[in-house]
Amino acid sequence: MGTITLGQAAQWCGGYVEPKYADITFLGASNDTRKLQPGQLFVALVGERDGHDFIPAALGNGAAAVLCTRTVGDHPAIVVEDTRKALGDIARGERLRIGMKVVGVTGSVGKSTTKEMICAVLSENYRVRKTPENHNNDIGMPMAILAMPEDTQIAVLEMGMNHFREIAYLASIAQPDIAVITNIGTMHIEHLGSRQGILQAKLEILEGMGTEGKLLLNGDDTLLWNLHGQQKIELAYFGVENPQCAYLAKNIQQSPGNIHFDAEAKGKAFGVDLELEGMHYVIDAMAAIGVGTELGVPEEKLQRALLSFQNMAGRQEIFEAKGCTIIKDCYNAGPESMTAALSVLGNKTGRRVAVLGDMLELGVCTQAEHYRVGRIAAEKADVVLAYGPNSSRVISGALTGGMSPAMAKCFEKREDIAEAMIRVVRPGDVILVKGSRGMRMELILDQFLKDT
Repeated sequence: MGTITLGQAAQWCGGYVEPKYADITFLGASNDTRKLQPGQLFVALVGERDGHDFIPAALGNGAAAVLCTRTVGDHPAIVVEDTRKALGDIARGERLRIGMKVVGVTGSVGKSTTKEMICAVLSENYRVRKTPENHNNDIGMPMAILAMPEDTQIAVLEMGMNHFREIAYLASIAQPDIAVITNIGTMHIEHLGSRQGILQAKLEILEGMGTEGKLLLNGDDTLLWNLHGQQKIELAYFGVENPQCAYLAKNIQQSPGNIHFDAEAKGKAFGVDLELEGMHYVIDAMAAIGVGTELGVPEEKLQRALLSFQNMAGRQEIFEAKGCTIIKDCYNAGPESMTAALSVLGNKTGRRVAVLGDMLELGVCTQAEHYRVGRIAAEKADVVLAYGPNSSRVISGALTGGMSPAMAKCFEKREDIAEAMIRVVRPGDVILVKGSRGMRMELILDQFLKDT
């Protein structure tokens, strides 16, 4: 990571630093004294808790300086009106100072996996850094930029949102050279009103891009395909179903633990193997192939990177435990990703048990989407156990889909569904555990594995 002086950072964010501290340097930033590393800038954010209360602890843990709205004693500090905004301003300055290319990734579903795949293929040719885990908001993304080494050639930055203007702000910091939109789904529709509203919010990424940038879109998504010819920036499409895509997957074959397909990329054709399960990974891989091709990664390196790709923890981890096959997919859930996960379960042999948590932030679509997921679960699973305030709608859909009442139950308490799993599951079963992040489905799985 690059060393930044307090004077330079203050200039970027319009803050004040005492002249005697102007040449103090810091390496990266943190807003958590428990995770802060010596030499970092401590960012005193004001939210449910006031970060200024933790300034003494941060300095005691080795913070080089503090970004704050008021000092607590005499110490190196940049004083600003708004620490959250100042953090973004400093990250923008550092992004421009390093001068790396930036690939911005957003979308309703699959953006984290797509980010990871893009990073994997680009790492074959370049020194690449990325936003870690789910650091895709106005705190995590700037901190990720500030953690990047000076020799970074490409940064792959995930951008999340659930309200209008959030992507616009992130894009103003990242200033992407290439932007990828994975799809327009229904997650966050509660705050954005409609899929058209979600599209509008995702397209805010263009506000941080110059006219020489490139936008890669999912050509199988009707709302994104309809942008063809309407943007001033150069567009390229990736897809599976739309034959007009510049980056297209054909002849897809699935087997346990593997997906093989033929990729067409700007007139070239080559085979690709993924050691993953589920059709949804093919579209993510095609986005990565598109970015890699645009940035000059040769096909043999694309093939190698995707063959060795392993997804992040919590996203469709498949493992054996207690005589069962577990599909742990607890990171998050929306209607699209829930449907994809159930399809993976449906392709498994053995008795299939779907343990499903609520999907959050669906607004007026909540009841209908939980019912629809229940109908799909009835086709893909032999047993459905649902948890959360909307679990009764899931079970109603499952029963309408023909599932026996004995095989479909809903629960309001986490401990009750964990106990039901212990009673119902038997050796040889395949178990899918999936729900929105706020449902903490991993705790249900942990209880099941502990007590069986």
